[in-house]
Amino acid sequence: MARAAGKMWEKYCLRSVGDSTPTVLPVFLYGTAWKKDRTADLVYTAVNAGFRAIDTAAQPRHYQEDLVGDGIRKAIADGVVHREDLYVQTKFSPISAQDPDNMPYDPKASVTEQVHASIESSLHNLRPSEDPKTADDAYIDTVVIHSPLRTLDQTLEAWLALETYVPHRIRNLGISNCSLPVLRALFTAPEVKVKPGVVQNRFYEDTLFDTELRIFCRENQIIYQSFWTLTANPDLVRSEPVQGLATGAQISPAAALYTLVMGLGYIAVLNGTKNEGRMKEDLAAPLAVEEFIKRHPGQWEQLLAEFKAEVGDPN
Repeated sequence: MARAAGKMWEKYCLRSVGDSTPTVLPVFLYGTAWKKDRTADLVYTAVNAGFRAIDTAAQPRHYQEDLVGDGIRKAIADGVVHREDLYVQTKFSPISAQDPDNMPYDPKASVTEQVHASIESSLHNLRPSEDPKTADDAYIDTVVIHSPLRTLDQTLEAWLALETYVPHRIRNLGISNCSLPVLRALFTAPEVKVKPGVVQNRFYEDTLFDTELRIFCRENQIIYQSFWTLTANPDLVRSEPVQGLATGAQISPAAALYTLVMGLGYIAVLNGTKNEGRMKEDLAAPLAVEEFIKRHPGQWEQLLAEFKAEVGDPN
């Protein structure tokens, strides 16, 4: 079974399949959307700065998955990390999320065939080495369905196709841009053998901060991956609990927001900054908050309670 961290600055262990060792998911993932031709350099910079989780997608419309692989391979070749030190996550993106002129599969093929073509492409793009002898060693820590397909039956078809790669070529599965009814249906479907390990959604006011869905995730040991956390929430950045934590822990308001979101429980945060200095500051923030909590536990509890009230979480 999955084991999630009890504190925001720890790593999470995803649900393991059979006797497999649970996959470790750091609390920060480096997001690679919209990085274009800078993708490889930014991935390398992020890994060098301390990121150990990378998020991408087989969706050329917004991601350059091949360049993500270039950045990872450079970091491995330069001795910055070993492949086993990294959590690498990509997505199967259905037709509705793709550029019609640039897809990793034939849009006229069946959903199952689309999944197989997409995964074959991703395994090649994210291979740890250029040595063709190591091609069979390529694996992906988690593959996420980028958004539910047109019908639940199609979503289940894609999921069952992905299951055929678990646990050897893919270690875990998840879904993004997902509502609670779809997640619940996936989680409870009798034909689903590999339960969702992660859900990646926008964390913002328009969805009431996904409170009910996040409660379901916590109850079922599913890690919620928050994206648009900073960009979509300028009011939260200016809120009293965020500003209070920033001052008390001597971190930036952005980093304070990230750590308070983590403090809600079972949450990892996507971080897509292109600034190396901010990468290091954000990665250091959870430890700074840990020290703040040791010194001022009552103040932390008050700030977290106020933040929960801001986003509608029960105390």
